[in-house]
Amino acid sequence: MPAGGPQDILTGFLNEDGDAMGRPVGVVVDATGALRVDVDVGNTVWRVVPEDRAVPTGNRLIAEIRSA
Repeated sequence: MPAGGPQDILTGFLNEDGDAMGRPVGVVVDATGALRVDVDVGNTVWRVVPEDRAVPTGNRLIAEIRSA
């Protein structure tokens, strides 16, 4: 049973005016335990992992973006 309240783990789909720049349309957990999120624009699938499993880039990376 989960404890605590909900937490945003993937944000940034709205621009400054509140208009959607894309919408998550499909979500699945892959064999590695990563969350895969398909977005309705840009032919993009996001791979979301905890920070300690992210690919280091010199910046804090929480999600890898891969074009499908």
